[in-house]
Amino acid sequence: MSTNGTTALSLDDLTRILRESAGEDETVDLSGDIADVSFTDLGYDSLALLEVASRITREYRVSLPDEELDRAETPRAFVELVNTELSRT
Repeated sequence: MSTNGTTALSLDDLTRILRESAGEDETVDLSGDIADVSFTDLGYDSLALLEVASRITREYRVSLPDEELDRAETPRAFVELVNTELSRT
């Protein structure tokens, strides 16, 4: 269970964390349908995504394997990864 009382990460949760983390390009609109847009196209590099992963680890108390993070190239894939890991705890 996360520190915010939920047991799953939603796309809205991830969008909030993306906005709060480093890397958002001011010209990128995260309010649209971003589920299948690559993080690169959204303006997030690997360093920014590591910060996002770190925040998720703290908020949701879940460990995200580095090799799996590398394969999560879109918000949808990232949410699925986190929720898969959460279901194992």
